[in-house]
Amino acid sequence: MGFPKGFLWGGSISAAQIEGAWDEGGKSPVSVDYCTAGSTTKRREIWYLDQNGQRAHRYLEPVDELDEGCRFKLFDDLHYTNHVASDFYHHYKEDLKLFKEMGYTTFNTSISWARILPYGMKGGVNQEGVEFYRDVFKTAVEYGMDPVITLYKYDEPVSLLEQHGGWRNREMIDEFVAFAKICFKEYKEYVNKWMAFNEINIIIPLDGQPSKKNQRNLIYLHNQLVAAARATIAAHEIDEHLKVGCMICGNMSYPLTPDPMDALKRYEKFQDFFCYSADTQMRGYYPPFAKRIWKQYGIKPQITDQDQKDLMNGKADFIGFSYYSSGVVTTHEIDANQTTEGNILGTVKNPYLKANAWGWQIDPIGFRHFLHIINDRYNAPIFDVENGIGLIEKEEDGVCHDPERIAYHREHIKQMRQAVDEGVNLFGYTTWGCIDLVSAGTGQMDKRYGFIYVDMDDEGHGDLHRSRKDSFYWYKKVIASNGEDLD
Repeated sequence: MGFPKGFLWGGSISAAQIEGAWDEGGKSPVSVDYCTAGSTTKRREIWYLDQNGQRAHRYLEPVDELDEGCRFKLFDDLHYTNHVASDFYHHYKEDLKLFKEMGYTTFNTSISWARILPYGMKGGVNQEGVEFYRDVFKTAVEYGMDPVITLYKYDEPVSLLEQHGGWRNREMIDEFVAFAKICFKEYKEYVNKWMAFNEINIIIPLDGQPSKKNQRNLIYLHNQLVAAARATIAAHEIDEHLKVGCMICGNMSYPLTPDPMDALKRYEKFQDFFCYSADTQMRGYYPPFAKRIWKQYGIKPQITDQDQKDLMNGKADFIGFSYYSSGVVTTHEIDANQTTEGNILGTVKNPYLKANAWGWQIDPIGFRHFLHIINDRYNAPIFDVENGIGLIEKEEDGVCHDPERIAYHREHIKQMRQAVDEGVNLFGYTTWGCIDLVSAGTGQMDKRYGFIYVDMDDEGHGDLHRSRKDSFYWYKKVIASNGEDLD
């Protein structure tokens, strides 16, 4: 059987991780503009002035805000990888042409809120930013791509954090909806598939502790869920043909032992991390187990009658998700050397799987399993937005050989094809980081995901030239055969 005719093949990037030009074209700063790179063993850090005006730094949170009295600050002796990134802002025509050469029929990126409304509603629209994205999408369509565009990827303008104090303030809902409406109206000629928030679930607390941070994150998440619903309602009012999906960070995990408590813990983690957000967006209301979560963390978000109406009327039209690796869950005590990293979540090591340099465990069969779980639970169109592997690579004599990447995608596409044959309603697949960019978690350029090599490293050395990796030619063949030729 194989993939259906019209199946969407392409790649995924994001504004903050690829564009660079952090202070050009009328754009205002976002939080990652104040971040330095980490490493294979260290997350990235954000730098600022503390309440006493002293230089300070800490790990960056997925949805971040500084404590009261602190101020964002750049320091001349630090290198900020996002300031240049892959410089897509100045190279987008070249990059889109390379995507066309690979045969892309779709393309996912995000729109930088800080390019469209740099200082929020009160600051007005930045027309230069509007026109930049218009030309990006127009060019992509001319090259035969059907873009699927994300509105938010952890990059609200710092100016809004300063004005409103971040997502704890419901004023952010109105700010986001205003931004979304501008995008829907300006780009409806080129874009009919949208996603409101990328991996909206990554701020859900998981440690079971009723800390202020965890309580704060549940409030953040509620406000974002309402903002997504109201944006979806607005999209349907602007043009009934627009589709707005949700996008959830995938969480495939297994119990470490046959102990029933391990099995229960694994399922609760799936409920908390994935279903709490996905159920709410796909079904239009919080799932029953939300009460357990609110009780556990000692807080219930303020849910108004209007919120409930909006969540129901603003249900997502499709479900998008990311999948990189799988994890293992246990209630038993384990040694520290039995743990490893994953996308957002740390996990217990799985002895049956290999891992990359960052500890992410490679599990193609888990990908197929997870596709079935989503398909069975939601019975809605599915879009795989992110799937990829970060590797340390070097270009030699203008060539980058990346057999590990080819092997990773080959095995995942095999399992994806089998899932489609078994009835999964999947309409598209975009690999993460189709061109090298800044890693969200570590801030590295040296952690490479792309089929296209970008000459830039973690210290800012490189001339930004592009070159085709071996995987470029392999993926081109995959697309041309609609996923049949994987050799």
